Amino acid sequence: MRQLPMGAYAYIGCAVLAAAGCAAPAVLPDAGTHWPTVALLAVLYAACERMRDCPLTSGRRRAGAPAHGDGMPPRWGCPVLLAGVFLLPPAAAALAALPGALLSSTAERSPVARRVWHAAELALAAWAAAQVFGAGGSRAVLTPEFPYALLPAAAATTAFCAVLAALDGGVLVAAERHPPRTAWRGLLLRSLAPHLVHGLAGLMMAVLWRSSYGPAAALLVLLPMYISCWVFAQYHRERAAHQATIRALVQAVDLKDRYTRGHSERVGRASVMIARELGMAEERLEVLRFAGILHDVGKLGVPTRLLRKDGPLTSEERRVIELHPEYGHEIVRGIGFLGEARAAILHHHERMDGKGYPYGLRGREIPEFARVVAVADAFDAMTSTRSYRRARPVAAAVAELRRSAGAQLDPRMVRALVAALARHGWQPEVVTAGADGPALPPPRRAGVPLRRRPAPEAATRPGTAALPGTAGLPGTAGLPHPGAAATPGGAPPGAAAPPHPRVTKGDR
Repeated sequence: MRQLPMGAYAYIGCAVLAAAGCAAPAVLPDAGTHWPTVALLAVLYAACERMRDCPLTSGRRRAGAPAHGDGMPPRWGCPVLLAGVFLLPPAAAALAALPGALLSSTAERSPVARRVWHAAELALAAWAAAQVFGAGGSRAVLTPEFPYALLPAAAATTAFCAVLAALDGGVLVAAERHPPRTAWRGLLLRSLAPHLVHGLAGLMMAVLWRSSYGPAAALLVLLPMYISCWVFAQYHRERAAHQATIRALVQAVDLKDRYTRGHSERVGRASVMIARELGMAEERLEVLRFAGILHDVGKLGVPTRLLRKDGPLTSEERRVIELHPEYGHEIVRGIGFLGEARAAILHHHERMDGKGYPYGLRGREIPEFARVVAVADAFDAMTSTRSYRRARPVAAAVAELRRSAGAQLDPRMVRALVAALARHGWQPEVVTAGADGPALPPPRRAGVPLRRRPAPEAATRPGTAALPGTAGLPGTAGLPHPGAAATPGGAPPGAAAPPHPRVTKGDR
């Protein structure tokens, strides 16, 4: 385990001192703390903390952070903590959070620091939320007053979430040295909705607790919460299995075709950029990303010697490689969660003019996902460094995409990618670790060229001709356009092209 910076220890120490100061008034003799309520809530919250995280509220933890560090709510026992906020004075609410947080089942890394930090931030958040709720005049939370307590409860829950987000951002700066301008980005918005749901459940617990039915009735609120979390856990396990399936297929393709390693991940990323620019529904984005990632999975059915061949391909070899979309479709045919991605895998080498393969579809006959992936595939093939040529600059690749729009590529998809690149930039060297990597690259100022290391070999490969209109551009010699026609056997420019586009090594 890496050592935390001294600044992180100082930050955690300050939080611990502040939490102790907030909870200390509850133990004073004249505080009037209702200890049975504090003890029961503390035991309930400790029991919830010892259980498995609820996927509804717990996000992926950052590896080095000493607490959640992700701006996410604590765990599925959060309603218990918020019930204490609504039932107890601020100092007692902070005190009730401490035992459960200290006994939480945190990660193995730095358990002491994580638990102490976890306890301190929850105590501070509970204290602040109780202050806000008490200021609303709804401390009693009696059944007749329940509707009037909704607004103060929402305000208190928002305060609880805001304090956690603020503290988590600070620990990212102190412990992981995140830039301050990005450390707090999105922390509050990502966790506010789940917190509000838990706040409503906590208010229900508080109302039942103070009703004639007593604390036993309040415990019934936890049962549907646990069931809902169990359902979400099943969904997340299934989704994790999907991601593992995608990752295994991508790794198999990358191992077989070393020339395009990382290409699939980048095509998936560029496909999502196009889709977001087009305003596609969020539920389609993940399927489209799968389509981009798996578009070349059919290479698993192509002999490795053809994928790694250094010389020009014969007509027969090109025909074999052109079968990879159909191979890919057969491989993923039985994977139901891929949905529209299956059609994209089959048709991503079709052309708008009908000269593509495998079926020669034309224009709108080509599925929408396939038209998106075709543009993303062509763009990444041109901007990626391969063993036999240098990467083209983004501006040169965009210019070639525009020239190919209408005949080979869908102009609408090309315009969407160009707009997305202007907004977000492109980093071809970034490859995600798996199928669940980030969908968008980090922002970059548009128009700034990227620095790339020179390729080990930049000579023109036999059997490829420079793209039309690219003479004099750096790194364009011998670059085959993905899906564009290449003359058999490496014939010189001007030779008769075959009736259908042939694949060269650049887009295998």
